[in-house]
Amino acid sequence: MADFDSGRSERILAEMKKEEQARQAGYREKALKLNPHVCGRCTREFEGKKLRELTVHHRDHNHDNNPPDGSNWELLCIYCHDHEHTRGVQEQRSVDSPAGVQERPTLNHSPFAALAEKFNRSK
Repeated sequence: MADFDSGRSERILAEMKKEEQARQAGYREKALKLNPHVCGRCTREFEGKKLRELTVHHRDHNHDNNPPDGSNWELLCIYCHDHEHTRGVQEQRSVDSPAGVQERPTLNHSPFAALAEKFNRSK
């Protein structure tokens, strides 16, 4: 079994978190400039300190799909955003879906998808 360098893995994870936060900050700022500060589901309005409760939801669930016109984004409050993702997971788990029901896009974004590649590249 190969030696495990916990310091190296902690640095890699910290770097990945930092990159993810930077990417999110970029499209979040753009989405807030393009759209009114209203939740797309419950229609609650946000301003001031409460604005931090407004999140960017990717309609196709692909966090790397960030077109400059914002067509893949919608602003949702943290509660509606959580419900949207929970609802999608519940639908995927449903084995007994009635005939004729259209399948929704899968929730296939994984923030750690490139983790193995980062470990291999840093050797």
